[in-house]
Amino acid sequence: MTTDKLTRSIQGPILHSFNISTISELLSKQHWSVLKPHLRVTKPATFLDQLLNAGVDSELVFRFFNWSQKEFRFSYGLEENAKVLHFLANSKRAGKLIKAEDVIEDMKAWGISPNVVTYNTLVDGYCKRGSAGKMYKAEAIMKEMLANKICPSEVTFNTLIDGFCKEENVLAAKKAFEEMQTQGLKPNVVTYNSLINGLCNNGKLEEAVDLWDKMVDFGLKPNIVTYNALINGFCKKKMMKEATKVFDDITKQELVPNAITFNTMIDAYCKEGMMEEGFALCSSMLDEGIWPTVSTYNCLIAGLCRKRDLPAARELLNEMENKGLKGNVVTYNILIDGSCKDGKSRNAEKLLNEMFNLGLKPNHITYNTLMDGYCMEGKLKAALNVRTRMEKERKQPNVVTYNVLIKGHCKIGKLEAANGLLNEMLEKGLNPNRTTYDVVRLEMLEKGFIPDIEGHLYNISGMS
Repeated sequence: MTTDKLTRSIQGPILHSFNISTISELLSKQHWSVLKPHLRVTKPATFLDQLLNAGVDSELVFRFFNWSQKEFRFSYGLEENAKVLHFLANSKRAGKLIKAEDVIEDMKAWGISPNVVTYNTLVDGYCKRGSAGKMYKAEAIMKEMLANKICPSEVTFNTLIDGFCKEENVLAAKKAFEEMQTQGLKPNVVTYNSLINGLCNNGKLEEAVDLWDKMVDFGLKPNIVTYNALINGFCKKKMMKEATKVFDDITKQELVPNAITFNTMIDAYCKEGMMEEGFALCSSMLDEGIWPTVSTYNCLIAGLCRKRDLPAARELLNEMENKGLKGNVVTYNILIDGSCKDGKSRNAEKLLNEMFNLGLKPNHITYNTLMDGYCMEGKLKAALNVRTRMEKERKQPNVVTYNVLIKGHCKIGKLEAANGLLNEMLEKGLNPNRTTYDVVRLEMLEKGFIPDIEGHLYNISGMS
């Protein structure tokens, strides 16, 4: 689209007489001369607000944000800065958090003091990104708040504690919990829920129960999120009697179990081989007015596959679809895994074809499971064909792929070919994991074959 056409298409108030794609193109191509005359009618702050509400790409919004301040020699107020900061911090695109930090630095340069809400937005952005590096940044931002004499709020600490727990860094979460109280802030139900859930996920069930008791002692009433966390903790420890007791207590406390509550219990029953109890609980969901979800059926299908009852698992998939629920990638991964473990990898590949017909995109787990199935049956050619198929779908082999194929070649005595795959993996920059070392040790070294890997695994012989 030419500049003249763009100009003709935006006669009138901004964002009223032209569509978002036109505006996006203007911002993308930086046609400021076309845009500038219209900002005499619509104030930059108003236009910025319209861009944010219209869901224009965060990169383009940030571009306009910077240009307008320089062009009109003014600074946006705290409210506008906070909105842009929130928009960038919640953007899924990489690099936006750095730009969000830039907004805070610009605010300081213009003499606008960031407040606790501003910093909380940035902390939340880093916590949602996850990874140790991001959590380090989130913690550093809180320290900056304290250095600038801005007191963190309950929201700041709750966000940090939840972020640390999701990264399985319970020690850091507990320290933040203690620091919160040192700052004179009282943990609330949200705080306790995050920490109890983190402890349960880390197998620290006794600490989670102690924390529950302290929560109650402080006059806070556990909600369904708290109950779900503790039920999950007991289920992970295979303590079904205790999990059931907590589950039964929900209604006594005049709380209503949700789909997560039921799915957690059903999954645990199925993993213990207690299929009757699992199906009974699924039926009772309807009595509570809760419809079983795809996740509910996935738990049951996985249980049937563990029992090697593939016909019943397939029948359950059909029942699910008849009720208006469509199987997802996880559903098919479960069925493919079940077929492969039952020695029916060809049937598993038919399920892969079915996925494509349904518009589902297989992931690495799908392909690696199928390759492993063929390898366990000694059908290396079929396994390699699956790899080729995966690559055609623009999914590159990962370390699990190579582990499967290396072990598959070793299984039928093709050690030189396995060695070639090992070198190929290393040349691609993939780091061997514990499984790789175990395969090399058990399938190569202990059989008298020394892999030629030019020192990459020089310490393999010392591993037990």
